[in-house]
Amino acid sequence: MSVSTAPETDRDQSTHELTSPDIPWELIVWNDPVNLMSYVSYVFQSYFGYSEAKAAELMMQVHTEGKSAVAHGAKEKMEAHAVAMHGFGLWATVQKGGGRG
Repeated sequence: MSVSTAPETDRDQSTHELTSPDIPWELIVWNDPVNLMSYVSYVFQSYFGYSEAKAAELMMQVHTEGKSAVAHGAKEKMEAHAVAMHGFGLWATVQKGGGRG
């Protein structure tokens, strides 16, 4: 008699991915029609401590591509950053990262 095991379902896999502590998370800042590019760059410099050049690079990515991953790390930290970005009037979300940490 052969014993078969059920294949891992998408639900099981996604639950593991969401609870796995080693998954890097990203803070995504989205383009909007309200904030000036100079203001977005200022927020990146003042909040994250990015250099003027790095802040300008990220701001241009937001402007030209519609979004930019501006920070990577633990989920809770990225969620706190998202709340801070909302406080500055920027549209930001948190998502699973692409391997950067």
